[in-house]
Amino acid sequence: MWSDLESNLDYLNFSEVAESVADIINTPELLPISIGVFGDWGAGKSTILKLTETELNKHSKDHIHIVFDAWLYQGYDDARASILETIAEALVKEVESNEGLFVKAKSLAKRVNKIRALGLASDIGAAAFGIPTGGAFGKFFSFAEDTVSSDEIDKGELLEGGIEHLKNIHSKTKGILRDKEIKSPPQEISSFRKEYSQLLNDIKRPLVVYIDNLDRCTPLNSIHTLEAIRLFLFLPNTAFVIAADEEMIRSAVREYHKGANERHQTDYLDKLIQVPIKVPKPGALEVRAYLFMLLATDLDIGDENLKILQSSLTQSLRNAWKEKPISVADLMSKISISSPVVTSNLEEALNVAERITPLLSGSSRINGNPRIVKRLLNVIKMRKRVSDRREMNLDEALITKLVIFERCAGKDATIELYRQIDEGDGFSLTLRDLESDSEKAVIPDTWQSIESFIFEWVKLPPLLKDIDLRAAAYLSRETIPLGIVSTAISPVAKELIILLKAVKTRSSPKAKQAIINTPKEDYLSVMEEITISLRTISDWSNKPHGLDGALLLAAQDAECRNYLSKFLSSLPKQRWLSPILKELIE
Repeated sequence: MWSDLESNLDYLNFSEVAESVADIINTPELLPISIGVFGDWGAGKSTILKLTETELNKHSKDHIHIVFDAWLYQGYDDARASILETIAEALVKEVESNEGLFVKAKSLAKRVNKIRALGLASDIGAAAFGIPTGGAFGKFFSFAEDTVSSDEIDKGELLEGGIEHLKNIHSKTKGILRDKEIKSPPQEISSFRKEYSQLLNDIKRPLVVYIDNLDRCTPLNSIHTLEAIRLFLFLPNTAFVIAADEEMIRSAVREYHKGANERHQTDYLDKLIQVPIKVPKPGALEVRAYLFMLLATDLDIGDENLKILQSSLTQSLRNAWKEKPISVADLMSKISISSPVVTSNLEEALNVAERITPLLSGSSRINGNPRIVKRLLNVIKMRKRVSDRREMNLDEALITKLVIFERCAGKDATIELYRQIDEGDGFSLTLRDLESDSEKAVIPDTWQSIESFIFEWVKLPPLLKDIDLRAAAYLSRETIPLGIVSTAISPVAKELIILLKAVKTRSSPKAKQAIINTPKEDYLSVMEEITISLRTISDWSNKPHGLDGALLLAAQDAECRNYLSKFLSSLPKQRWLSPILKELIE
């Protein structure tokens, strides 16, 4: 089984991206700087952050590295205060052996506690007056947006009613702040920035903060984290590397700042991110290398052999523009494994990966997404283990072939396959005909939109026409329910399913934008989930809720349009449905 965590080893030639990020951070005249690593859900952003840290450490041990997982604090703490506290605590620990710097770092940490307490005080005061909480604390950080120098902060305009507000709630915050410590929010921000700047200048070491998992956060938490980062912009010796889905940030800006148009979203990103870097989408060669490394790590071939494989594959990817990809035979010749059994297993695994790569990289349901590929392999391993425990003795190649079908063909096509297996006492007539003579085979309706995939898939070993598939079908449907692979979709896609099911009109701008923000490889899975819900409807005399959502998605993707049109064509004829079907077919 493979963990969903980031990797220290580069399986997808992401080191080139990490090297570029490290080069920027290692250029002193470019600091301070904020770098955005943008990519879809599961694209490998976390791995790039990890590889960047590794790359920086190769050349120097001077950097102070801080990793902030935004998702970890969601629901438990205010993200703005959490990131300040995380940085302050790291600096305290970093200089604890230097008494002078330690005193300064402790002072900075106390300053963070004051800011946190001021935020708490504001909440208590607001609640006392029956108004929503979070206003003043949010304004503290919003104030930093336009701050360039500490001189400007000192002369800055006080937040409206700030001092008076703090006086009014003094009795409710007794014990948190002493009278002489109460300052205006701009003064606290000014003091924090001054102390931080002085401390970093004295330490004389660059600070690199890695912000991860913003994709998994709510819009509120995402914006709060980004607001806190603004406090550090233009401060010395600091680099922020922020991993995020760019469209997610745009969506969060729209949600948080009501009425923000596309220009506002762009301005927000431009102010926050000085250097945007896009995670490259893996092609067939990258998926091949990724599969090779995942399968190799599952076998006991030794760390040194893994490094040789990784290095050889990375070099091959970098030279792909002028050379053919390194062959399985050449890879095997570069490593030395004492066990003949392990050697044989590795070679067989790499050959399997070679055969399935075109399907995984070419499928619109996978689109080369590393996380989906990894989860697909995990499903194969899970089913193999259950098969062995139940003494089904199913071959892993057979399980692999069926799991690929489920993910790439979709639920309706898989249901049709297993229906044929049930009715044929373990054998599919369509598969028999396809393997014997594909030109004479009659393709079921649910397979017609994926014919090209079907013709490639049937060529994968093993051939199935002479294999009783009842045990494999049972394993899929009962032990690990059908759809477990298809549900390996992004959080934003899951939210889209809920939204589209509730849509009542195709003019919904929120639904249209949500579709644009969702990875395209999730579109078909989203459409499947919506149609599953629609299938439960028995009365089609009127247009049901959810259909307009499906039509919006169909308008954005040809495969979804084809899928929906086939489903609607199977329904009883209705007058209101005819123009919709005509629209989909045209």
